[in-house]
Amino acid sequence: MKGTVTVVASASAKLSNISTRALVQTGNNVLISGFIIAGSGNKSILVRTLGPTLSSFGIADALANPFLELHNSAGAIITSNNDWGSAANAQLIPANLRPPNNLESAILTSLAPGKYTAVISGVNSTTGVALGEVYDLDTAAGAVLSNISTRGFVAAGNQVMIGGFIVQGSATQKVLVRVLGPTLTGFGVTGALANPTLELRDVNGNLIDSNDNWKSTNQIAIMATGLQPPNDLESAILRILNAGNYTVIVRGVNSTTGVALFEVYTLQ
Repeated sequence: MKGTVTVVASASAKLSNISTRALVQTGNNVLISGFIIAGSGNKSILVRTLGPTLSSFGIADALANPFLELHNSAGAIITSNNDWGSAANAQLIPANLRPPNNLESAILTSLAPGKYTAVISGVNSTTGVALGEVYDLDTAAGAVLSNISTRGFVAAGNQVMIGGFIVQGSATQKVLVRVLGPTLTGFGVTGALANPTLELRDVNGNLIDSNDNWKSTNQIAIMATGLQPPNDLESAILRILNAGNYTVIVRGVNSTTGVALFEVYTLQ
């Protein structure tokens, strides 16, 4: 099971959902997904996290009991959930998006334009691999989901960070994928991933592109976007992609570990 960011390729491309699989630890090493709602009007959003369900996909160290918080731009908790069925509006969650396990968490809410953060931790400070997801449930609304990113702990083996995205529509889409590590230290994050690497793969797992140190490939084109990573050891891939499913894998050079920030940008 892998995380997914959906990118709708059109005259006005937009992100409709994101999910990222990573190791959830404690403190600064919990899993954090940020997103911005832009435009006008409220937007119906479903945030959920899977843990025990991952065991059926071969993940031996899945997070047994995930806990979910939704924060506003000031960092205040808007709402939280432990065990999705306990929510007052649990039965309003679309049947196909309800977590398979009762110990998994979900928040269904309507949000005004602004910046939000979903924080995933383990009940009683337990740790393990989890899948965090944010779904846009009304893609036709005036507000859009944009500027999506996930910060989490990158380990090795099944505990690397795995994200993905889907390019939809008949046109191609220019996409910048980047991962930050050393830059996070300047924001008070201890244990940042010192030297992240990035792989981009197609739906069949074939390697499309990879990068270690963003200046080594397409430096001028990446700089022209204004989204180049601040540190030379960080990674970025700029590609024009056909419609389809893509997977991004974040690792540390020589199996090093640490906290990293994974981002996907759509470009015109």
